[in-house]
Amino acid sequence: MIELLTPREIDQARPSGRFVANTLRDLRERTGPGTNLLEINDWAAAMIRAAGARSCYVDYAPSFGRGPFGKVICTSVNDAVLHGLPHDYVLQDGDLLTLDFAASVNGWVTDSAISFVVGDSAAPEDTRMIETTERALAAGIGAAQPGARIGDISHAIGSVLESAKYRVNTQFGGHGVGSTMHQDPHIPNTGRPGRGYELRPGLLLAIEPWVMDGTSNLITAPDGWTLCSSNGRRTAHSEHTIAVTESGPVILTQPA
Repeated sequence: MIELLTPREIDQARPSGRFVANTLRDLRERTGPGTNLLEINDWAAAMIRAAGARSCYVDYAPSFGRGPFGKVICTSVNDAVLHGLPHDYVLQDGDLLTLDFAASVNGWVTDSAISFVVGDSAAPEDTRMIETTERALAAGIGAAQPGARIGDISHAIGSVLESAKYRVNTQFGGHGVGSTMHQDPHIPNTGRPGRGYELRPGLLLAIEPWVMDGTSNLITAPDGWTLCSSNGRRTAHSEHTIAVTESGPVILTQPA
């Protein structure tokens, strides 16, 4: 399913984007060495309740996971890159953490992810990896112009990732959002320009570059959800939800 929102509906989706962005900002500020991943999940759940929002994850049970997910946020640590199921783990100084969060407000879903190093011991290679995904995200957003195609976004993302010598996995990538969390079109993190679905005003897209150091191969953790690098090395992931408008892309998941 591909939804095209009216300008009024895009305005109605803005509070969802602000809530998701502000939640991730607040969670990052509260997280440090000694924080348990289950605490992060509890904090996010309390924020959802206080805002009158709805979790997109608790009942989520796709074919690729051992569902339902049962938590309200993905917490991926070090070699985990996607769908990290919160569990009883206490974060250490220097851990590389990704928080991926989606919620529905006013019936509209937005989705965003941030990666950061916990504490004060960021290794240069971790910083480089995170910054590369952020640059790739900015390039992908810049390519999301009305009349462009999905392949233009994929090519922009892939050009940044590949020029930084990262191998790109295309099993999981960006996607449409709207009244539900995962919709068509799929947005691979590399591709050929000028190919794929034509971008039209009203399209909401979650664009999400992610990489793993030294591999493009994933393995699934014993929890049935968490996806990890096959070589056990570190990973990073950045994501925004945007609206394609007549005048270009608008980022919905910017913190206030």
